Amino acid sequence: MVFLQISFFLTLLVLTLFGSHYFLYASLIKFFPFLYNYKKLLFITLFLLAISFILTSILAHVREDLATRASYLLSGFWLGFLTNLVLAILIISFFNWLFKLAGINFNLPLIALIFFSLAFVFSLYGSWNAFQPRLKNITVAIPNLPENWQDKKIVQLADVHLGLIYRKDFLQNIIDQINPLDPELVLITGDFFDGMDGKLDLLISPLNNLKTAQGTFFVNGNHETYLGTEKTIATLEKNKVQILKDQVVDISGLKLIGIGYPERDLKKDIIITLQELKPQFFGKPNILLYHSPTNIQQFAENGVNLQLSGHTHLGQIFPFNLITKLIYHGYDYGLHTINNYTIYISSGLGTWGPAMRTNSTPEIVVITLKNKTN
Repeated sequence: MVFLQISFFLTLLVLTLFGSHYFLYASLIKFFPFLYNYKKLLFITLFLLAISFILTSILAHVREDLATRASYLLSGFWLGFLTNLVLAILIISFFNWLFKLAGINFNLPLIALIFFSLAFVFSLYGSWNAFQPRLKNITVAIPNLPENWQDKKIVQLADVHLGLIYRKDFLQNIIDQINPLDPELVLITGDFFDGMDGKLDLLISPLNNLKTAQGTFFVNGNHETYLGTEKTIATLEKNKVQILKDQVVDISGLKLIGIGYPERDLKKDIIITLQELKPQFFGKPNILLYHSPTNIQQFAENGVNLQLSGHTHLGQIFPFNLITKLIYHGYDYGLHTINNYTIYISSGLGTWGPAMRTNSTPEIVVITLKNKTN
C-alpha cells in the first residue's frame, strides 16, 4: 500500500513537473514569436531545468559541499519561479482573450514581458521572505491551568528544515529572538531537519545557547523519518533537548504529550497510541505535540486541551495554500477552538523544495497561557 502511494505521488510529481515546463515552452513561443527560430534550444534548456531539481537533490545526498548546496538552492528557486511564471501566463492569456473579445489591440509580447518581470520580482521577494523569521504572539486558554503556569510563555518551533539550505546561522537567529522572551518551554513539533545527511551536530549546536526555564522538548516529523529517526534522536540527545516518543511527561502540573510521526514502513494508529496515554493526562491540563494537523475531532474527544502542529507550511508558495486548505479541511494554519480543545497550526520556519515563501511568513510561535473560565 505504501509503495503504491509513493509510486502514485512520484508519477504525479513527474507529470506535473514536465507538463508545466511544456506549458511554459508553448507559451513562450506564442508570446514571443521570434523564439520559434530557437525552439530546439528552448526545448532542451527547459528540459534540463525540468530535471535540475531531481538531479541536484540526488547529488546533494551523495555529496554535500558549497557547490551542491548552491545548485540545490538555484534549482529550487527555479521551481518557485516556474510556479509564478505559470500564474503569469494564465493572467496574460485571460487578458489576451478579454481584449480580443472587446476588439482592443493588445501588445502581447510587451504585456508578457511585464508580467514575467513581475513574476521574477515576486519570486525574489519570496526568497528573501523565506529567511526572515518573525515572532507570532497568540494567547491560549487551558482548563484548570495551574496558577504557576498563568501568563507564562511557551514557544513552538515547527518545520525548521535544517540541512542544505537552512544552516547554523539561521537557527542562531531564531534562538536570538527566543532568549529575550524568557520562555518556560520550547516545543519543537517535527521536521527540525530537512531529511538530508550531513554534519548535523554542527547545524544544531546553537540549541545549547537556548535559554528556557523548564526545558526544550521534541517530537519527530515526517522528514526525520526520511533522515532516520534513530539518527535524529542520537544527534539531539547530545544537546539540551528531551525527545518525546509516544509518552507523557509532567512539567510542574502541566502534562506534555508527545506522539511521534509514523515511520514510513510501519503502520501506526495515532488514536490507539493516544488512548494508551490517556490515563496519564485525561482531566489534567495538557499540551499535545504532534507534527501533522490531523485526527482533530478524535483528539478533541479524548481530552486534549492544546495541540501544536505544523507540517503544512501554509502552502508555502501561492496558490498551494488553496490545496493545503482543501486537504486539511481548513485546519492548515492558525488558531482553532472546539470547546475545551484548541489547536494551533504553525506555518513553520524553513521550507521544503524551493527556499521561497510567497504565501506565508516564517514564524516563531509565542504562546501565552491563560486559565480557561466557563
